Amino acid sequence: MNLSELRPNDGATHYKKRVGRGTGSGTGKTSGRGHKGQNARSGGGTRPGFEGGQTPLFKRLPKRGFTNVNRKEYAIVNLCDLNELKAGSVVDVELLKKNGLVKKEYDGLKVLAKGELTVALTVKANKFSKAAADAIVAAGGKAEVI
Repeated sequence: MNLSELRPNDGATHYKKRVGRGTGSGTGKTSGRGHKGQNARSGGGTRPGFEGGQTPLFKRLPKRGFTNVNRKEYAIVNLCDLNELKAGSVVDVELLKKNGLVKKEYDGLKVLAKGELTVALTVKANKFSKAAADAIVAAGGKAEVI
């Protein structure tokens, strides 16, 4: 079997209904929209969630929580992930991105203390958890806040 021989199962696909193509087609003239009314007009119909003038569900439910517009999101890396780097290297966001340990930079880098660090590294990050900073120093490295 080749990719060129693949086809959908019988009955899995349908032809697109071509409306407004003459009276003999069965969907000519009004194109299946009926006569007059909101849904017959171009741009007609209601928005999603409209309940015919009744107060919609999303307005009846209580509002909860708070969204902080100044929230900062940090790219997170754990100590156990840093063990695969060479001893004595300077660890920053670019190096972590290159090694695939961090996908995006976000608003900075935060190092957390999950796992154990066995390599002496100089780690440059925006934030460290207290335990992570202590573990880096205990392994013979440096924790530098950018």
